Amino acid sequence: MKYFLAILLLFILIAGAAAAWMWYGITKPYQDFAKEGVFVDVPHGASSRHVASLLKTNGVVRSALAFEIYARRHPKRTLQAGEYFFDHAMTGREVFWKLANGQVYEQPFTVREGETMFDIARELEAAKFMRAGDFLFAAGDPATVRDIAPGAQTLEGFLFPATYELPRHPAASELTTEMVHKFKEEWRRIAPSAASATTDEASHLAVNRIVALASLVERETPRPEERPLVAGAFENRLRKGMRLQCDPTVIYGMERLGKYSGSLTGKDLKFDSLYNTYEHGGLPPGPIGNPGEASLRAALQPAQTNYLYFVANTQGGHFFSATLAEHNKNVVKYRRLLAGLPADLPPPPPTPGPKKKHSKQQSKQHRGTAR
Repeated sequence: MKYFLAILLLFILIAGAAAAWMWYGITKPYQDFAKEGVFVDVPHGASSRHVASLLKTNGVVRSALAFEIYARRHPKRTLQAGEYFFDHAMTGREVFWKLANGQVYEQPFTVREGETMFDIARELEAAKFMRAGDFLFAAGDPATVRDIAPGAQTLEGFLFPATYELPRHPAASELTTEMVHKFKEEWRRIAPSAASATTDEASHLAVNRIVALASLVERETPRPEERPLVAGAFENRLRKGMRLQCDPTVIYGMERLGKYSGSLTGKDLKFDSLYNTYEHGGLPPGPIGNPGEASLRAALQPAQTNYLYFVANTQGGHFFSATLAEHNKNVVKYRRLLAGLPADLPPPPPTPGPKKKHSKQQSKQHRGTAR
């Protein structure tokens, strides 16, 4: 009997020690990695035992067994796949809930209004998310917009400007899909009637046309209040059969072929490209950038004016005009502003009138007054 009690007591002591060790292993903060932090990549379908082993190997948890047992006590919570970053000591319990809630490592990446897919690709590479060529390859496949814009040649115009939360190494195709999804969400909100008619050929053509026009508007003016005016001027020119003569379309056509050096010359305005709206009538064959909400709304509802021309005013806006004569005057204003002069020419000096002849009697009176 004494022998049995001794064994039972020993068992209780061992169980208590194990429980204490488990409690300590899961409730006390632990850090066995460098102070700059460590990344742990949890693969899809990994068991709690495998995840516990990964965490222990990387110095994130004190005990793999304690973590596994804690995870098994919460069978309804799945450890989410993804890459996690740990930069400070955490308890095993905190680590579990971080993985169970899917708090994967993400960094913000912002696509600005008007940026082209080439701009986006360069910025992704500069931020070390992916190679520029990988993004351009994915953006060159228009499959994800065929339902709303079957005539699209690439995803240009449909990579909606917004801030995206990205893992360290996102897949290019997944990123373009997310950007297109964001465009479709915004399009349904901005143009609900057009978005709902996705089976109508005319509506498909309308989406292509509106996005192309919006991309020109976006590149021409940074001021939201001017965008309907610019859209209206372009529509007026198209209605009259005038060429749009939009510099950004020339730049885009050159950039597609790697011919743009960073500045546009007079010679470049004759560059052989379907995007050159100095050489070709109508809108370009596709968008020349990715427009934001204000430009899309402007393209949907252009201002009703008689404007046909506009030129920069050096203040971020433009001078608008309805005739070529007015436009030429505005060009002079622009050049004067560039030279640091007032926009308007000074008024001409008054023309001197004919001199009046004074009689001798008037002269005597004047002299008498002087005395």
